[in-house]
Amino acid sequence: MTIKVFKYLSPVLIYVGAYFSFTRTGVFTYFPIIYAFAIIPLIELFLQSDPVNMSAAEEEIAKHNRWYDYMLYLMVPLQYAALVFFLFSITQVGISIVDMLGRTLTMGLLCGTFGINTAHELGHRKNKAEQAMAKMLLATSLYMHFFIEHNKGHHKHVATPQDPSSARRAEPVYLFYFRTIIYSYISAWRIANDETRKAGRKIYSLYNDMLRAQLWQLLLVASIFFIWGIAATLLFFAAAFLGALLLETVNYIEHYGLQRKETGDGKYERALAIHSWNSSHPLGRIMLFELSRHSDHHYMASRKYQILRHHEEAPQLPTGYPGSMLLSLLPPLWFKIMHNKIDNLQKENAHKS
Repeated sequence: MTIKVFKYLSPVLIYVGAYFSFTRTGVFTYFPIIYAFAIIPLIELFLQSDPVNMSAAEEEIAKHNRWYDYMLYLMVPLQYAALVFFLFSITQVGISIVDMLGRTLTMGLLCGTFGINTAHELGHRKNKAEQAMAKMLLATSLYMHFFIEHNKGHHKHVATPQDPSSARRAEPVYLFYFRTIIYSYISAWRIANDETRKAGRKIYSLYNDMLRAQLWQLLLVASIFFIWGIAATLLFFAAAFLGALLLETVNYIEHYGLQRKETGDGKYERALAIHSWNSSHPLGRIMLFELSRHSDHHYMASRKYQILRHHEEAPQLPTGYPGSMLLSLLPPLWFKIMHNKIDNLQKENAHKS
């Protein structure tokens, strides 16, 4: 296993931090949050981006290197072990509210970075076992509908008004949360219902992917309730919700204010590199399994994370994904920086055409 492969094991540091969060008190319970949203963004302010792509030969080798897949698979048992550990830790007698909050925030971070982000990568695979692992991970965030809507809705409608996951210009992230969470869920039901009908099956049957997802999530919640009680169940809901908010914050920054041109009859031009915001900052890339090379992901969704490419024409975020997520939480500052970038992009594209 080469060093290029090994670097993708570094996100496991968050699980190590989670262990301290669930077993210690005070500031240790917040260490994963501090690492992800203070230490990494601060370091990336001083690190240069790395836009270098692999050579064709390197890409071919990496494409068939199974260690990249094994690291994704590893996240499934780690995520469920962390969930169980979390539930035991928050039901300890005498735990303080401060420690309980820190542990819930940590679990929410795990739900967003591994429960959903790793599932995103596995969910694009054609292998049924890998897709099953993606759904298992999404269940820890109670966000299994993402598998349906993202693959069959978002990738079709990205950067158009029809996509609830594409943020519009001047839309604050807090309003975006309401729109994307509600309409993505509705979209997933619509897609699943249509597919069930086309298969000649009844909508309200176990042939409906969306209905099966709800049943699996209900089973998970019921298990937590019967084993750990109502308080743990409510805190699990809180962690899962935080994981969902992390995902939707990433969605917000990935396509903010970018629109594909309409070609007529309600159709749009193909999704190009210019329709996704990218970041080549190395720490954020590694932490999120190259998610920040998002333009290439939309250009070829089946391309594995380790061989995603940098596109020169892709618009670049002001900093890495963690830092940009924090910036988006301050709408006036976010608008000032991003609208200037969007205006410059539009001028460049007008000049080229």
